[in-house]
Amino acid sequence: MNGVSMMMCELSQTFFFDAAHTLDRAIETASSKRIHGHTYNAEVFLTGQPDPTTGMVIDLGLVRREVALLREQLDHHLLDEVEGLGPPTLENLCQFIFRKLLPALPALTSVRVWRTSIGDGCRVSR
Repeated sequence: MNGVSMMMCELSQTFFFDAAHTLDRAIETASSKRIHGHTYNAEVFLTGQPDPTTGMVIDLGLVRREVALLREQLDHHLLDEVEGLGPPTLENLCQFIFRKLLPALPALTSVRVWRTSIGDGCRVSR
């Protein structure tokens, strides 16, 4: 590449899932304790140098496959019952997604989850 080293690339894949949950909290207690649902948006970020032969950090088909498998565990589920999630907060959702995807996607560097309808979100990074 004419003496220029390869640059780091950051890839991302977005997805969404609809899920219900309850939450025990100090504010908005009545509405939070009732079962209610949200549409969650999520984005996973992968960082690395492209392979000189393939030109890819990772095949996005692999990323989509792993995201689809994970999405099945969350979409149209009661998040309170998802094993390994803990209290269904945005923070725990980000960490759960990160932990579940990392073994298959070692280039994973960050996960973001947000709810557009109410304007809040969380991002975890390593």
